[in-house]
Amino acid sequence: MSDNSAPAMDYEAHEATYEGFINFSKVGTVAVLNIVLCLILFSFGGTAATVFGWLMLIATLVAGAIGLALGAKGWVPSAAVFVLTALLAILTV
Repeated sequence: MSDNSAPAMDYEAHEATYEGFINFSKVGTVAVLNIVLCLILFSFGGTAATVFGWLMLIATLVAGAIGLALGAKGWVPSAAVFVLTALLAILTV
């Protein structure tokens, strides 16, 4: 039988965890899309596209780490790298 002695839910910790999960989901989604663009550069581009692909892959990792540290607006650095990678893919492939 229940004795109702369970501690109350910590809503602040719950909301902080939820916000972290949402931030990770946004940054992760943009990073995966950027990795797909880098794979396009590797597969269909020439030497310049391959070099740009590696540079943008490293930039994706750095932007993802910065984005996870920023919080709610953490998707912005990853989105900026995504736009730059898309422009390079359009120009080199």
